[in-house]
Amino acid sequence: MQEKTAVGFYLSGHLFDEVQQEVRRFVRTPIAELADSRETQVLAGIVSDSRVISGQRGKLALFKLDDKSGVIEASADEAVIAACAGMLKDDEFVVLSGRLQFDHFSGGLRVKVQQVWDLGAARARFGRYLLVGANGGPRPDVAAMVREFPPLRVETEQGEVLSHGLRVRMGVHCAAAGATATAELQLGEASRFFPSDAALAAWGAQAGSGNVSVVYENG
Repeated sequence: MQEKTAVGFYLSGHLFDEVQQEVRRFVRTPIAELADSRETQVLAGIVSDSRVISGQRGKLALFKLDDKSGVIEASADEAVIAACAGMLKDDEFVVLSGRLQFDHFSGGLRVKVQQVWDLGAARARFGRYLLVGANGGPRPDVAAMVREFPPLRVETEQGEVLSHGLRVRMGVHCAAAGATATAELQLGEASRFFPSDAALAAWGAQAGSGNVSVVYENG
C-alpha cells in the first residue's frame, strides 16, 4: 500500500481506494453518513493513530478509522485486541462491527468495537458464495483450490468449531435456437475455501479473472 507523506497525505491516492468498490457491496454506509443508533454498525476503513493504553479493566486500543468520506474515533478492549491478531495497526484496512456512542468531548460519534475482520475474513463473513463462470473456458480444479486455501476453522468459547469460508457456484450460460438460459450450480460443502486475495487471484488464473466474483447478499 502507498505511504503517507510527513504531512499526512497519501502520495498516490487514499488507501481505501484500493478496496472501496468491493467493500461498498457489503458495508453500505460511509462514515460521513453515520447517524446515532443503538443498532450494531458495520464499518470499514484504514486504521490510523493507533495506540494501546492500560486502563483499570486491562488494555484498550484507541485508533481512528478513515474511509475517505470521514474519520471516526474507535476503541477496542483487551478481548477484541487479542482476537484480532494485530490487525489494529496504522495503514491496515479493517472491517469492524461495533456500537456507536456520542463523544461529549468532540461532539461527534465514536465506535466501541466488538469484532474485527481483514478483507479475506470479511468476504467469508458477508459474502454468499464465489461465482465462477464455466462457459467454454478452463474448468478450475476445485479440490486443488480448497487444498491450497482451506477454510479457517475457529473454535468458539462454547467449544464449537466453525468453518469460515465461501462455497462455490458454477455459472452456466446456454444459447440455442434463439433462446438463452442461465443457471448457477451450487457445489457442495467440500468446495468451501478461504477467500484471501491470493485465493481469488488463483481462481482467476484458472477460470479467467473476468469469470470470478464474490457475490454478496445485496451486491
